[in-house]
Amino acid sequence: MNASIALPAGFRAAGVHCGIKRDTDKLDLSLLVSDRGAVAAGVYTTNLVFAAPVGLDRARTPGSDIRVVVINSGNANACTGPKGDADAKEMARLAAEAIGAKAEQALVLSTGVIGFYIPMENVAAGVQAAAKKLGDSEDHIVGAARGMLTTDTVHKVAARSIQIGGRTIRLLGFAKGAAMIGPRMATMLGAVLTDAPLTPDVAQAALRNATEDTFNCITIDGHMSTNDTVLLLANGAAGGSPLANAELEQFQHALHEICAELAKAIPADGEGATHLVTLDVTGCKTREDARVIAKAVCESALVKTAIAGADPNWGRIVSAAGYAGIPFQPEGVSLWVNDIQLYKNGAPVPFDKPVASRSIRENRDTRILLTFSEGDARIRFWTTDLTAEYVRLNADYTT
Repeated sequence: MNASIALPAGFRAAGVHCGIKRDTDKLDLSLLVSDRGAVAAGVYTTNLVFAAPVGLDRARTPGSDIRVVVINSGNANACTGPKGDADAKEMARLAAEAIGAKAEQALVLSTGVIGFYIPMENVAAGVQAAAKKLGDSEDHIVGAARGMLTTDTVHKVAARSIQIGGRTIRLLGFAKGAAMIGPRMATMLGAVLTDAPLTPDVAQAALRNATEDTFNCITIDGHMSTNDTVLLLANGAAGGSPLANAELEQFQHALHEICAELAKAIPADGEGATHLVTLDVTGCKTREDARVIAKAVCESALVKTAIAGADPNWGRIVSAAGYAGIPFQPEGVSLWVNDIQLYKNGAPVPFDKPVASRSIRENRDTRILLTFSEGDARIRFWTTDLTAEYVRLNADYTT
């Protein structure tokens, strides 16, 4: 079920501005703190070029005794060599020290421009300031969520509260991302906090299962980041023995809902986007076949610009599926846009083009259904259109 935005038991949060970003109105450092050692799981970018915090977090997850996550925005600490690794380790130490924990009880998330050393004096001051502001109100949650944003226009938070075995268990998720979004892991940062009791192996499996159908099914530009990370922290403050069997299934469902809500919010906030596109691919032999086809369609510049221009140009969608590298019978392909069928069994069908165009132009949400006749596998992807504003934002990103 949906829940009001509240931290799970035993967690506190804060966000501050410490000067990593020049704009003093933008927060750039956050702390997420558990009052007790928490089980921690993580999923990370598959890019061979990965940021220093990714390397640190990979080495510490899954684990059973994490107290704090320190997050900065405005600097990715990626492609920064041995100094970057040392800086990530020092960030963890500073955060742990500020809350009275051990250095190895901290994880680090960074996002921003690649290839610049992180200003550690600012980080040290920010950690101290954030530690003094820690709390559990909605303002503290929003502050922490804002501290991890880069080009996002809105902060992204999702919550659930469930009853399991007479216990109230809460989950609260944070995410950031608006561009450089390409799945596996999807380019973004995320953290889900829960007071559920979980073992490290179960937490890792639950997070991996949840991200596979959510964060790994979003794409804006297909560009896989160096910093992709989603963390799950479970501190067990709700009490009881670790979840298993039916109770674990109930928790997994809630975790999946949070990840799906946050994942969809990322392309919905895509840089320069005027449309959120939901693509359903059905009738494939395997889910991986459906994934490859969906990714090809969603990352096609021609498909995305057609949506931006409200052009129901079905040929771009069908041809993108055709070059994805997955064998299929062309005569078994059909296509709908906003419930208007444009293509059936490998051939065009008559449709009212002005009506189809208007359905795209007048609605921010665009739905595409692409069906095949190869099997029963399906997948859902989310992406955006491609506008001149996206080009402007990314052309000027460092200059």
